[in-house]
Amino acid sequence: MSEQSQSLFEDAISVLDRAAAYADIDPEAIEKLKHPRAMLTVSIPVRMDDGSLQVFTGYRVQHDGTRGPTKGGIRYHPKADIDEVKALAFWMTCKCAVVGIPYGGAKGGITVNPKELSRMELERLSRGFVQQVADFIGPDTDIPAPDVYTNAMIMGWMMDEYSKIQRHHTPAVITGKPVELGGSLGRDDATGRGAYYCIKELEERKGWNPSETTVAVQGFGNAGQHVAKLLHADGYKIVAISDSHGGIYSPDGFDVPSIIKMKDETREVRAVYCSGALCESVPSTSISNAELLELDVDLLIPAALEKQITADNAPRIQAQHIIEVANGPITSEASRMLSERGILIVPDILANAGGVTVSYFEWVQNKAGYYWDLEEVHERLHKIMRREFDLVYRRMMDKEIDMRTAAYAHALSRIGTAIAAQGTRAYFANGTA
Repeated sequence: MSEQSQSLFEDAISVLDRAAAYADIDPEAIEKLKHPRAMLTVSIPVRMDDGSLQVFTGYRVQHDGTRGPTKGGIRYHPKADIDEVKALAFWMTCKCAVVGIPYGGAKGGITVNPKELSRMELERLSRGFVQQVADFIGPDTDIPAPDVYTNAMIMGWMMDEYSKIQRHHTPAVITGKPVELGGSLGRDDATGRGAYYCIKELEERKGWNPSETTVAVQGFGNAGQHVAKLLHADGYKIVAISDSHGGIYSPDGFDVPSIIKMKDETREVRAVYCSGALCESVPSTSISNAELLELDVDLLIPAALEKQITADNAPRIQAQHIIEVANGPITSEASRMLSERGILIVPDILANAGGVTVSYFEWVQNKAGYYWDLEEVHERLHKIMRREFDLVYRRMMDKEIDMRTAAYAHALSRIGTAIAAQGTRAYFANGTA
């Protein structure tokens, strides 16, 4: 089946059979993981500011709950559809297993361009979505979180709406909330920080000199900004940055905090250097997102959307190391092609797992009613990312396989053990208790 005819979900699960060869998992468990547990599609009527009524379509998919409540973000995007949400839910199942947290995978989405809505319309949409899915989610069943074009305030609205429906305060139903509403310190930069910790593990193994290591970041939202900021602070040379409108390139590198400041103020990526409130333009070349991916850099960080690197452009990728901060930025065929060329890919289910890990911390704190300081959150996240990176890397080296296959095999071993604990054919065919 060609990439063009294959759905995102089909492409996502294609890794299962390959990874199963390197995992301790029953064939029945693999078959189970190829089918989402439950899918919900809802219509959300919203009264717009001009008095008109618009109806938006929303989705929530629970992929697998064998290891605990399902967990996954909610994205607002004009191209969000049920196939995309199914794939994202599958990746969440594997991601939670990779880092060893007691969740299964879920995901949600609304087909909408949030940039076209007023703040009040956005709030009505967010609360309306929760009204439609309130019986499908819950602090012990399915816990949403922010994703593309959603943020802490939107999560706060959703938590508040769910609490109103339940008639009691329920902070643990949603993670990624404002700290003032029960959110965790350290959740804002968790996805980028988790990827940063993976890069530091690579640095240690590869012997990189940060000041001589060039980096390109595609996608300058929350995760892209934070990983770029942390790498810049360590001396890495961030030579290219892009967002949905295009990008900038300079072989001399950019002052990342200045670009973040300009992005926050203008919603655009501009080549500037800021000193206090004064920002001045610096020399750069305008590039497209596609051109950024093909730059000759040491480290490429796709932090935007799915299917950015395909079989079509994979032969032109020059970076020798890729950190998948976005979900599914490389198709399975492109991943195979890149791995055959010796390009090391730290897969999304490991590289961007910092977000769900700190979401788990937030849920634990909500349940306990006891909150940790920022240093403790960072220490706990670093410990988990370092431990799981090492386990995946060692499996990759021991089995002589690519890192994506190793990460999935690592996840499947944990999921398989949990499924087998409930019984498979090997147990039931025995016929005795």
